[in-house]
Amino acid sequence: MQNKSFENEITDLPKYLHQAVLDPHLNVEVLNQICDASTYFNFAGLCTSLIRIPIARKRLGSNKKTNLIAVVGFPFGDIPYQLKQDQAEWAAEKGADELDVVPNFLELHEGHPEAVADELSRICEIGLPTRVIIDAKKLNKSSLKLVVEASIDAGVRSIQTGNGFGPKMSCEEIQTLSQLIKGRCSIKAAGGIKDLLETLNLIKSGCSFIGTSIGPELIKEFRRLNQ
Repeated sequence: MQNKSFENEITDLPKYLHQAVLDPHLNVEVLNQICDASTYFNFAGLCTSLIRIPIARKRLGSNKKTNLIAVVGFPFGDIPYQLKQDQAEWAAEKGADELDVVPNFLELHEGHPEAVADELSRICEIGLPTRVIIDAKKLNKSSLKLVVEASIDAGVRSIQTGNGFGPKMSCEEIQTLSQLIKGRCSIKAAGGIKDLLETLNLIKSGCSFIGTSIGPELIKEFRRLNQ
């Protein structure tokens, strides 16, 4: 009964979902199908790799509910700044609505959070809403606080928990991250989220967005339970 009650509190689940299309082996036909599903369900976003941005932009058309999100420096952020800047500018030119950027973790661990902030700030200046992917599970509390502060100082709109390759974030860890952010930007959880109850609990814990590769399945299950 408790779970059912919470499901009923969320009447518009699609507005929380970012459909991930990051498998490098997906062909154009599958990409177009996912774009169509994202439009049909009115997902908040569709997140994909740079090479797929032009195709996805054409397929999504003028849909204003589903933002097209390009990953930059993905998945590890370990490329020179200028290349990352070039990626961000190219994505904007090709029709991306938002950027999900992996920061320079080497500078962070070498004690130079100002370099992280500078890199992100220049990308934010492109003018697209920018989210930083921080790999929270791999950071100690001190480093986590530093990257949060550097990201917010740079002007990012949102912080994403990870690149999807690491372990899942727990609801308790989301709450800890939320305490560090203090309402200054939104939180997106991503990585292995394939369960409706887990999705709902992450939202309850403070996430504004959920990155998942199975958005349609989550919506269908949500609708069945709320019939």
